Amino acid sequence: MEDRVYIFDTTLRDGEQSLKVCLDVDAKLRIARALERLGVDYIEAGFPVSSPGDFRAVEAIAKEIRGSRICALARAVQADITAAGESLALAEASRIHTFIATSPIHREKKLRKDLKETLAMAVEAVRYARQWTDDVEFSCEDAGRTPIDELCQFVEQTIAAGASVINIPDTVGYTLPDEFGAIIASLRNRVPNIDQAILSVHCHNDLGLAVANTISAIQNGARQVEVTVNGIGERAGNCALEELACILSTRADLLPVSCGIKLKEIYHASKVVRQTCNSPVQANKAIVGDNAFSHSSGIHQDGLLKERQTYEIISPESVGIPTHRLHLTARSGRHVIKHRLEQLGYREGSDYQLDEIYQRFLGLADRKGAVYDYDLEALVLAPKSMTEVWYELEHLNVISSSNGIASATVQLSHKNESAIAAAVGNGPIEAVFRAIDQISGLQVRIKDYRISAEGEGRDALGSVHFVGSCQERNFYGQAASTDIVEASAQAYLSVVNAILRTQQMSGKDRSVGRSGHAFVERQGEESGWKPYVVELPERSKTL
Repeated sequence: MEDRVYIFDTTLRDGEQSLKVCLDVDAKLRIARALERLGVDYIEAGFPVSSPGDFRAVEAIAKEIRGSRICALARAVQADITAAGESLALAEASRIHTFIATSPIHREKKLRKDLKETLAMAVEAVRYARQWTDDVEFSCEDAGRTPIDELCQFVEQTIAAGASVINIPDTVGYTLPDEFGAIIASLRNRVPNIDQAILSVHCHNDLGLAVANTISAIQNGARQVEVTVNGIGERAGNCALEELACILSTRADLLPVSCGIKLKEIYHASKVVRQTCNSPVQANKAIVGDNAFSHSSGIHQDGLLKERQTYEIISPESVGIPTHRLHLTARSGRHVIKHRLEQLGYREGSDYQLDEIYQRFLGLADRKGAVYDYDLEALVLAPKSMTEVWYELEHLNVISSSNGIASATVQLSHKNESAIAAAVGNGPIEAVFRAIDQISGLQVRIKDYRISAEGEGRDALGSVHFVGSCQERNFYGQAASTDIVEASAQAYLSVVNAILRTQQMSGKDRSVGRSGHAFVERQGEESGWKPYVVELPERSKTL
């Protein structure tokens, strides 16, 4: 019988907790589709009780995804478990993951409960969760710092209550590999009903040991591992899915277990997560970093040319990294674009709409001439929002100099009307943002602004990632263009549109623009938009 390790991906739950902004439903669905294609067994889709948005995201993923079992997180509290169960109602196969802290420091300082009270809560939570699903996972939070005798009690009693999976988290990344492996071995040897549940582990990377601890746990009998794509997660992150999968594949001689991960989908999933989450990976990141398969040493290059395995224990092709870059032009037809995107791992309908992406491709091809694989991926991974758009960029003109104040004129469209505003700033991008603010009437605070290059050379696409804050909430926008000012404007507009959609959903009355700067929606009257030019202010020493 095949010895199988189940892959439990928590990118959308633990991974999302590390981000500066919450992912919306569309973003979570995009990542869930990539995880399904990657072959993960379980997708922890979120923490439904935490917010209405998270509930909707779990519900949407449960409704659509069929290749992976969908899981929702819940504290050992009835209201949490009820929310998790309701969010999973449409799933073909579901799991509720409930947890409570078990270590003395967590019980005494955080929960303010003794061992007996905490055990009772754990058992009751598992029993209640079984009313919603026959697949219940229980986690002993901070198990790495829980005395082994007490940990055995939690494991034995929650299995007896109906837990089918027992998760042992190294919540703060405290243990060493031999130490963590010994915990798993002790549970297998000391808990009498351990054969009735799968042992799982969830390792954090605070000391850089998440992958090593996970491997040690597998060697000692753990058969589910909780991981994230690119290793994202709280603080220093979690065990990286791509690293673990490649270790199991490469060192099958010492780790004779299998998992369902499709290695060729790894790079695609990594790209989707890093772009969607605004979470780039360092160049020397194992497996998916830009330098992971680069060879600069002359000795290494010589050996590689003679025999690849001299310096490559895995090939880039095996994890889906494209080894050639096909360039396309404005003369390339729709079918060619669709074919190439399929080769890169993107599916029409779920990942992109062909007509929409083709029009944007033509615009890029007209500006660049040749379009490469990385350009196509940037167009897919930084799409225009599929939800309602308040403002679209019609025209942008910027004047800038090395020793003067920049000015920008921006024309935005709303429905079928236009508005124009002009502003100055310390640089062209600040001027553009100020002009957009004059039209939108919003006060957006810049929390994070990051530019990266998608591709190589002078024709590389500038990819802008922008986090803006409004009314104590963070919003994320992203765009790509050969013109970095244009990309910045589009990313900023994404944030503006997200804010306006949120205000609309919350039922707040608002104006489209401040009085005197654009056109105001008046109660009882039709919204009237007419072009309005804001005059450039006189130079100010404060700008």
